Amino acid sequence: MLPHVTVTPAAEKFMRRIVRFSGLPAGAGFRLLVSPGGCSGYQAEFSAEAALKEGEEALEVGGLLLFLPAESRLLLDGVTIDFVDTPTQSGLTFVSRNQAPCACSSTGASEPGVARIDVGAIGRGRPPLPPQAS
Repeated sequence: MLPHVTVTPAAEKFMRRIVRFSGLPAGAGFRLLVSPGGCSGYQAEFSAEAALKEGEEALEVGGLLLFLPAESRLLLDGVTIDFVDTPTQSGLTFVSRNQAPCACSSTGASEPGVARIDVGAIGRGRPPLPPQAS
């Protein structure tokens, strides 16, 4: 069963760009694996993928295919996925109306129910760029 999830236009644009610039053929999608954890309640990994894996379902968002494993579908129910790009942070955020504010003093999301995924986490197994000579 697909979750009742809201994807903001900014998040959709970010996901669409990841898929478009991946070099994968038409029909490729954005795989989002969400698991419980972290101060805000969410940890996530994502990638552009050519096709669904066994046990996944596709959620279509404005023509973009969002590939969701079973555990992600459960956790994303009632969540709004957004993308923020400010001088201090850039990445996907997950806001849950059911998530209580974090009471710990660790650094991280400053809003209740928000998890940040850094753009630097994007990768498809490519090696890092070599250091440039000064």
